[in-house]
Amino acid sequence: MNEQALSVRDAIVNRRSIKNFNGQPVDLENINEILDDARWAPNHGLRNPWRFIVAANKEYVKFQDVLKEYGVPKWKELSEEELERKMKNFRAPGAVVFVIVKEDVRQKERLEDYAAASMLIQNAMLLAWDKGIGSCWKTPVFLDNPKFRDELGVKQGERIISMLQFGYYDDYPKNRTRTPLEDIVTYYGREAEAKEANEE
Repeated sequence: MNEQALSVRDAIVNRRSIKNFNGQPVDLENINEILDDARWAPNHGLRNPWRFIVAANKEYVKFQDVLKEYGVPKWKELSEEELERKMKNFRAPGAVVFVIVKEDVRQKERLEDYAAASMLIQNAMLLAWDKGIGSCWKTPVFLDNPKFRDELGVKQGERIISMLQFGYYDDYPKNRTRTPLEDIVTYYGREAEAKEANEE
């Protein structure tokens, strides 16, 4: 296992979403360690509004049949080669975690819970990166398929907000630019000060 022991800043700035995993399995023990630490995300009222469904090791290999059924439209009509090509994105990761959030009937609380779960997901991705494990937050359309939800045992009043893939990788993705800070921040009071200075 490649323990990187990164600083918080290094982990945040250098983490990349991994799209091309190399197929090496991710041990369940690693996933459990990541989730155990990630759950310390801040959450309003300590509601801890999340739960997880994990597929790793041989269980993930079996679970790929479920992903094929719901993630590859009309897969029975495809050639073996075409099916294998479409399944590549499901076979290459080494494990998957579905993050499930309670859907509070109160809008404010529901949004707070989604925000908290998103912070937990960020925590998990950073913790994985620190272990040398890549990750990618996926939201495929089949997450809302009632039959897929039944397959996972997702209850009424719950929502799957992430199919979080984990895996090892060979190539480090290139940095993609972010919007410059000066384009997205406004400093309260400074515009009024500048206007007053121009009027003098």
